[in-house]
Amino acid sequence: MARSRGSIHHFMAEDHARLDALLRRAVAAPDQIDRVTYARFRAGLLKHIAMEEKILLPSCQRRRGGEPLPMAARLRLDHAALAALLVPTPNRTILRTIQSILAAHNALEEGAGGLYELCDRLAGADADAWLARLQAAPEVTVAPHVDSPRAMEALHQALARAGYNLADNTGGDSAMVGSEPGREG
Repeated sequence: MARSRGSIHHFMAEDHARLDALLRRAVAAPDQIDRVTYARFRAGLLKHIAMEEKILLPSCQRRRGGEPLPMAARLRLDHAALAALLVPTPNRTILRTIQSILAAHNALEEGAGGLYELCDRLAGADADAWLARLQAAPEVTVAPHVDSPRAMEALHQALARAGYNLADNTGGDSAMVGSEPGREG
């Protein structure tokens, strides 16, 4: 039995909600970051990005005769910025930046005319097949955090390419974020 139109949107939006809840839980305590919950968020966000980059965007491009979606470039810049933010050990500045980017990014994907609506429309009768590929997407191997100056420079470059800066409303120097000691949760 074919799924009703909107099954891709529903599946991906539910994953956004799951990831948002994990991130909120990771930062719920004012004086610490819940490392276990953050690790689940980090792995989940990397998998979510991989589903979009390896399944949805290429499938849409094929359905459009090889032409990428107009929003694909913006989404890929956001994905690169988010992935770069997941490299260093998390701290409040990095987590606020992730939350800020996700707020705009998720709206672009979930909103009217967004990625998920376009996917449902382009998939048409093949929506079940697209959804099955998303559901079968493998977990992503997550590397240990890297806090080197080189990693931080790559982070700043990815953010700049996407039009973002680190959300530094702590009064501290955002350029020093990579050296801020993480707090155990």
